[in-house]
Amino acid sequence: MARARSLLCSLLLLAAGTQALKFDLEALSTHNKNSQRCIRNFVGKDTLVVVTATVDGHREDGMRVDMHITDAAGNEYGKPKDIVGEQRTVFTSHADAAFDVCFENYLTGSKYVDHPHRHVELDIDIGADAKDWSAIQATEKLKPVETELRRIEEMVAEVVSEMEYLRIREQKLRDTNESTNTRVKWFGFMTTFLLIALWAWQIMYLRAYFRSKHLI
Repeated sequence: MARARSLLCSLLLLAAGTQALKFDLEALSTHNKNSQRCIRNFVGKDTLVVVTATVDGHREDGMRVDMHITDAAGNEYGKPKDIVGEQRTVFTSHADAAFDVCFENYLTGSKYVDHPHRHVELDIDIGADAKDWSAIQATEKLKPVETELRRIEEMVAEVVSEMEYLRIREQKLRDTNESTNTRVKWFGFMTTFLLIALWAWQIMYLRAYFRSKHLI
């Protein structure tokens, strides 16, 4: 059942990578991180990623859109400025971590803007979807069916790799949980032993004290 869920999540993640995300980005007068719009995705180490952002408008229209791509491990993959039209960023991930594609739109100069918005269309391709299969087909002289089968084969390999990663991660979490339970158990035993020892010492001390005072 757990494997079925992992497979379903992986397929949904692969499917999500092929769908473009469209949104309007409001232009603000301040330039800070709170005004950023970020889209997060997870990627395995040494995985090819293609981020394609299409922004409408034109330069010197009173607005400026910047993009910044970083991951949770602190790696930076691109920071293009003043994006207009199509902007493509290709990188290979350095770690098993989530990465953020952040956009920021802010007003520039004193020019009045009637509609301070930029429309953004974002497409994130990961792994097999990020490859140029037309170029591969032409280079290796493959038939369309062979190209499609190879693409599916790589997608299945990515799903298997993702399942293996989840299995290893689950095993590590289970080992950590068992180790923690063992430490808590021995800590409980030691605490109980110390309390019993302290109780016995108190009884002996009080008995000796009362005897010294000839009370017993």
